[in-house]
Parts: sequence; C-alpha cells; structure tokens
Amino acid sequence: MTSCLIALSLWLIVTGGSQATDAAPLPAALRAHVQGERFGIVTSIRGLPLGVRDQLQKLFGGGTLDIAEPGAAFQVTDVMVTPRLPIRRLVAAGCSADHCLVYYERGGIAHTWHLALFYWTPGATRLEGGGMAPWGLASVDDLRSAILSGAIKGAAKNW
Repeated sequence: MTSCLIALSLWLIVTGGSQATDAAPLPAALRAHVQGERFGIVTSIRGLPLGVRDQLQKLFGGGTLDIAEPGAAFQVTDVMVTPRLPIRRLVAAGCSADHCLVYYERGGIAHTWHLALFYWTPGATRLEGGGMAPWGLASVDDLRSAILSGAIKGAAKNW
C-alpha cells in the first residue's frame, strides 16, 4: 500500500509539474505574415541560420547546442547512457526570408515535443512564440498550422 501511495505521489508530481497552459496567440499581424510566408525545408541543425542556433542554445540554457540531427540517437529516457547523448532531437524545421519554425522532441523523464517560431535576420534573432507541441508534426505546413491554430501550449519549464 505504501509503495502504491509513493508511486501515485510521484506520478502526480511529474504530470502536474509538466502541465502547460495555453500559449498566448500570435498577434494578428504576425499570424497573417506567417500564414503568407514561403518556408523552405531545413533538414539539419547546420541548415538553420546561425542566429537561430544561437537562440536555441540560449533557450536550452547550455554552453552547447544540445540537440541531435533528425533520426540520430538521443537521450530518450531519463536513464543515462554512455557516451552521453543530446537530450533533444530535431524532427522538422523550415525557414522563410525572416522566420524559422523549429520542431524537436525532448527526452528525459517526460518525452515531449516542442515548436519554436523565431524571427531572424543577419542582424537580429528573437523567439516570437512557441511551446509544447503535439506529437507527429512532419511537414513545414504542419508546423505552420500548429503555430497558427493554437495547438501549441505555453512554454514548457524545460525547453
């Protein structure tokens, strides 16, 4: 009985702590702009603009960009492996003339998916929106639809 209560308490802590609130909708002008943009497919981390990679690194809070390439091994669970693997893996991305959509999965104790929308130019890059995303987005059109439809939940505690 005691072990059941401990397990239930841990489950409530894990699931309760990871609940996301709805993300603030994108401003109308930004929504219209993103809706009309033509996004090219990005197939690797190196294909993302340098400013976007720098912002991802800051968002992740590390000294390195801790994300694996699509299809590569990554730290899916909280069980540490050797050699150490990135805790995130890029799933899909697309960039236009001034925005990038980056969709990735994050392993660890709770396997989650995240989508970030960045404004970028050679002179400046900033996070415009994003948060926890549904599983299974595959194309740039899926990413755009998710960010515009409200399917993205408030920013997770851990990006």
